[in-house]
Amino acid sequence: MVVGVLGAGTMGAGIAQVAAQHACEVVLVDLNQDMLTKAESNLDKVLARLVEKNTISADEKINIQGRITYSTDSSDFKACKIVIEAIVEKIDVKHAVFKNLEAVVSSDCVLASNTSSLSIASIGSVLSNPGRVIGIHFFNPAPLMPLVEIIPAVQTSIETLDFSKKIIDSWGKFGVVCKDTPGFIVNRVARPFYGEALRIFEEGMADFATIDWAMTSVGFKMGPFTLMDYIGNDVNYTVTESVFEAFYFDPRFKPSFTQKRHKEAGYFGRKTGRGFYDYSENAIVPSATQDEVLGKKISDRILAMLINEAFDAVFMQVASAVDVDIAMTKGVNYPKGLLKWAEEIGYSTVLNTLNQLFEEYGEDRYRPNPLLKRMVKEQKSVFNKIG
Repeated sequence: MVVGVLGAGTMGAGIAQVAAQHACEVVLVDLNQDMLTKAESNLDKVLARLVEKNTISADEKINIQGRITYSTDSSDFKACKIVIEAIVEKIDVKHAVFKNLEAVVSSDCVLASNTSSLSIASIGSVLSNPGRVIGIHFFNPAPLMPLVEIIPAVQTSIETLDFSKKIIDSWGKFGVVCKDTPGFIVNRVARPFYGEALRIFEEGMADFATIDWAMTSVGFKMGPFTLMDYIGNDVNYTVTESVFEAFYFDPRFKPSFTQKRHKEAGYFGRKTGRGFYDYSENAIVPSATQDEVLGKKISDRILAMLINEAFDAVFMQVASAVDVDIAMTKGVNYPKGLLKWAEEIGYSTVLNTLNQLFEEYGEDRYRPNPLLKRMVKEQKSVFNKIG
């Protein structure tokens, strides 16, 4: 099968590598020849390292490289069964690109977008056959991250969804199907990890290092401020702002002035040498206040908010409980699925934490999800929810 990938940036090149490593012929197209040259050179280095580690053989390296055709001409997509777009996140650009793709490919070719934030329904709306359009959202770096969110739009045909799911499964990925809503699963459910940590800091309860320590002490690989600096405050804040706006300014997703000011100051994180932490050569590393009582108060609050959002994703039928947990463990490397974690803690304990926050603050951001309340009342598991 021939797979097309549009865009030779980090994500597009990574998707091309995944497809080529699973015996697909790949056409990687970018209008910028320099990007294609860079993508080819980077792939050669990546595959060379895999040979050194005995992950693949020297012959496999040659075969993988031989399966990828690098081109600046989108008409080379004409033999593809699926084309995955991985370009700039601007809806007008995607509209133009998808109309062009539809004119090039066969009538049964699936057109997929790797968008992390835009409406799949909107992308497909400009096509004469929107049923062939679907979201296939990889996580960076695509060759290493096991999760792929598969997002059918309201127009997407069952055949397109089934075909896409089979391809992603055949590439050894965990493909989770989710509704075409802002943030899909991961970028929606993960918002409180950042937002509530920022709120706790703004209230003066704890500093960045202490909040990070509290969350790593319960199993997270990185604390929220370390992670925001790693992602980039420019990127993380923009995603938060777009999700907030897309949800009609629901207070659950309200951005933080602290992060906005860091973004405005150019304190993006590691890539600029300064974020919530200072990454300069002689910087003093701040130490956490390792108070167990304070740490538990912080982690209980953030975790309750994350669990509440995971319940909301199931309640609003964004995805199944199983797929929500897969998404958070495989997409952002959470130590446990949030809904399974809720069962360990006890649904009633989580509900009590949220009720206390809601009573104290009187803000809608802390309102307990109806499904969580229902599961506590009926003494049922969200994994046995029907309908």
